[in-house]
Amino acid sequence: MSLVPIPLQVIALREEQGRLFDYPVESLAGIIREVGFSCNLCARCCTRSFNGHVFLLDHDVRAAREIDPGSIEPAPDPEFCDQDGVLYVSGYALRARGDEQGSCWFLEQGRCRVYGRRFSICRIYPYMLHREADEWGDVDWRQISGLGQHGTYHQTIPEAESLEIARETKEYENAILTHQIAFLECIQEYFSFHHLRHVQKIRDDQLRRLKRGEPVRTRVYYSGNFEDWQ
Repeated sequence: MSLVPIPLQVIALREEQGRLFDYPVESLAGIIREVGFSCNLCARCCTRSFNGHVFLLDHDVRAAREIDPGSIEPAPDPEFCDQDGVLYVSGYALRARGDEQGSCWFLEQGRCRVYGRRFSICRIYPYMLHREADEWGDVDWRQISGLGQHGTYHQTIPEAESLEIARETKEYENAILTHQIAFLECIQEYFSFHHLRHVQKIRDDQLRRLKRGEPVRTRVYYSGNFEDWQ
């Protein structure tokens, strides 16, 4: 949870959207063709040990609930906690199975059982387009996730296909930024209306309770509102 005031976080995210808008789709398409990634069905990207959690956009949440209501859970690391100990998280993630790798709920015998209806991030992976720091702290654009760690490379990707992938990737990254902005604006309005405030120490205490398996009331941002997680 950032200690930066919410209005400044929103400004930073909007500036990031501007940078994303200005990034030439042809440049990303060129990188996609140069890398020439091809999936070899290793399924590593479908595990939390390799990729962390899979955050779901609202339309993905609706699809997951239609397929299997038990397939989702609040995303990890709730961003806010009020003075009453209620945690607030920005959205849902796909649930992981209880195996050592943390396999996706929908992964069976190394194959996705909902591949035809797979979710937004799964459709564009391993492509991405956002700025983050590398291991030396240098902030720059990152376009390919897990480069050299899975799949095969230097395959031929037609220009038209690479441009379509690039457009879809930009659209996804913009949707994520839009979701983050909407969450921050909603939490600010919700806290103000209900006379709540974020308390970092209570958040840390509640997260420790969660890790111990104790019940903690959690509210999840979904479709413009907060809903209680049961």
